[in-house]
Amino acid sequence: MSEPTPKSKSALDEINKTGAFVRTSAAFRNWIKEGSEFPPEADRYHLYISYACPWASRCLALYYMKGLENVIGLSVVHPTWQRTKPDDPEDLHAGWCFRSPGDPPLSNTGGHGSFDCSDCIPDTVNGFRTVRDLYEKSKDTTGKYSVPVLWDKKNSCIVNNESSEILRMFNDQFDKWATNPSLDIFPAELEEEVESFNSWIYPKINDGVYKCGFAVSQEAYEDAFKNLFEAMDKLEGVLSERRYLCGNKFTSADIRAFVTLIRFDEVYFVYFKTNKKMIRKDYPNIFNYIKDIYQLPGVAKSVNMNHIKMHYYTAHPKLNFYGIIPVGNPDDFSTPHDRDRFAK
Repeated sequence: MSEPTPKSKSALDEINKTGAFVRTSAAFRNWIKEGSEFPPEADRYHLYISYACPWASRCLALYYMKGLENVIGLSVVHPTWQRTKPDDPEDLHAGWCFRSPGDPPLSNTGGHGSFDCSDCIPDTVNGFRTVRDLYEKSKDTTGKYSVPVLWDKKNSCIVNNESSEILRMFNDQFDKWATNPSLDIFPAELEEEVESFNSWIYPKINDGVYKCGFAVSQEAYEDAFKNLFEAMDKLEGVLSERRYLCGNKFTSADIRAFVTLIRFDEVYFVYFKTNKKMIRKDYPNIFNYIKDIYQLPGVAKSVNMNHIKMHYYTAHPKLNFYGIIPVGNPDDFSTPHDRDRFAK
């Protein structure tokens, strides 16, 4: 039996003294580039993601948009967190695990529910059972076992687990093999404008919904709630005047916004108590913007609403003990949108 490992943690543990959620930075920050320890090569790297995780999903969206399926391998975890050391009664960490379609359904860590394994892709590289195994193989010292993970099969280690940096690598380092090499979501001429949008969309919207949902004090929740809807109102105003955040050019800022917005009504409005406004009813420009991006080639393949809802509503027993998944009223994002009105 191992000693208790308090360093093993999940996002639910990232709470400060005021009861506010404060996200831990990613730990593996190597870059794939020519002349480095990790040069771009076909069939050398492997991407581990969850369809549920917005950070991982933005990497998956660009993976499909650039056409990297035959260049970089892919594994998809089960949405419902499991004990990562089930044989150790002193290690209660729960996190991402691998399963194959057709495997027996899983329950949450409280033993409730029955959640199937459809659309999972196992770890075909290492045969590992959990994402934690990847981190321990890479001699991790942080104890947070998150996705996405970009893995080097040659050196058997994590290259990078910061989604914004994986996006940049996918954007141009594999163009030699990509089927859509001309796509550039980091245009140099828009870099300052993209960063300007990121400066408030990330803390107030992307992370803002988590600050609402994971807060453990009323004050922290209400502060995050206020900031979130100030930013949502601002975003609605921006999108009333332009097709994408930087005009008619789709950029990384749009992927950043999209992955949170598409989860908003079905998950965050209910589960994270962000219940002031619904996008489908109260933000028509944002709603059509989501549909516009969803319909770009490759993006829809990165969205799996079954996995998204299954994860959020089943993985955190302290927030939803019995793992009941609301039926909801899912939107059809493939229906016509009105964003063409901004076309030149």
